[in-house]
Amino acid sequence: MKYINKIFQITMLFCFTSSTLLAQLEIEIVKSEVDALPIAIVPFAWNSAQPAPAIGVDEVISADLYRSGLFAPVTRQDMIERPTAPVDLRFGTWRLLHTDAVVIGQITDADPTSYLAKFWLFDVNTGEQLLAMERRIGIDDLRFGAHHIADDIYAALTGIPGAFATRIAFVVETGSGSSKRYELVVADADGFNQANIVSDSQPLMSPAWSPDGQQLAYVSFARGNSTIILQNVYTGANRTIASFKGINGAPDFSPDGRKLALTLSRTGNPEVYTIDLQSGDFTQLTQHWAIDTEPVWSADGSEILFTSDRGGKPQIYTIPSSGGEARRVTFRGDYNASPDISPDGQLLATAFGMNNIYKIAVHDRKNDRLRVLSDGVLDESPSFAPNGSMLLYAAKERGQGVLYAVSADGNVRQKLVTSVGDVREPVWSPFSK
Repeated sequence: MKYINKIFQITMLFCFTSSTLLAQLEIEIVKSEVDALPIAIVPFAWNSAQPAPAIGVDEVISADLYRSGLFAPVTRQDMIERPTAPVDLRFGTWRLLHTDAVVIGQITDADPTSYLAKFWLFDVNTGEQLLAMERRIGIDDLRFGAHHIADDIYAALTGIPGAFATRIAFVVETGSGSSKRYELVVADADGFNQANIVSDSQPLMSPAWSPDGQQLAYVSFARGNSTIILQNVYTGANRTIASFKGINGAPDFSPDGRKLALTLSRTGNPEVYTIDLQSGDFTQLTQHWAIDTEPVWSADGSEILFTSDRGGKPQIYTIPSSGGEARRVTFRGDYNASPDISPDGQLLATAFGMNNIYKIAVHDRKNDRLRVLSDGVLDESPSFAPNGSMLLYAAKERGQGVLYAVSADGNVRQKLVTSVGDVREPVWSPFSK
């Protein structure tokens, strides 16, 4: 990847080869260097008048925890006993299976439109009850409800909020020639329940979630020139935010959702602006002969980080969101672009380049340390999970765009595999409301 290709992503597009977008994303663990915690998610008792689902709640929870790389769920076949209430639980059995934690639960009908899920988490070695909860789940939302239960278990065992009940958005290019299509796709964090939010024969790019998870800002070429669109994910309602002559690109929501940072070339040169979404007023933040683009807000909204080649090569700079002098923040590597900030503001993720090889790296802003997380040669577009524990990013393999997720410490890397289509520009949603 050349800097010019990335920085002018509004006018110079990557070429991808693809066919059709029908397959669900699957997740394959490709790297793990941590000792996973043995945990048993016992099949939940199904006490509902509704037919039992083909994939059980326990299976969804186990898959979530497994994908985190921190847990090693016991298989159903290895479960000698299958208790569904605390009174039936015999810890000695689970100690024989070398299991450190066990989850049991029940699904009953709450009313004609919802289930009631009751579940318990125990420390097998001490017998201590770590969690006892109930969750009401809509009849049509059982799988997503299972993700919420996985979040509860993850939080109880790690002290960190889980991000399984979140969503991801990404762009897929399919077809070729006159049948080429661009899809803006939203899916659950595990890749299920994919929905095409926008489909067009012209390029789509740079999706960004609103803080409430209800809207996506993205760049469309449907009108010929680049245009920034704001669209409600659930209703389909949309409006144009910027469609000036030249570049309109790289939108990013402020933490309070009231503004967008974006790149415009209204003065003839790409600069960083903000727009008040209620009043429509624009504020120009940068004014430099260099290319300034890819703005992202800090977690507290006090600063905006962006990519610029004003130092001769692309690096990350910061500027107060209220305006002021820009300051360089990355100094390692020949290339740093596509910044994203962890929720606590301490980690800065970038596409990091050395000798024309591009990987995903995390810069610890507090301790001035750099950690390279990926092992590709053309990796880009890092996006933090809302709990800061993982990042999504895009890579190229055998000429096809694929997505990966990697832990922020680099110990676990996961490949999100789709059998068809070129996938790129992933962005992780905020926590669901």
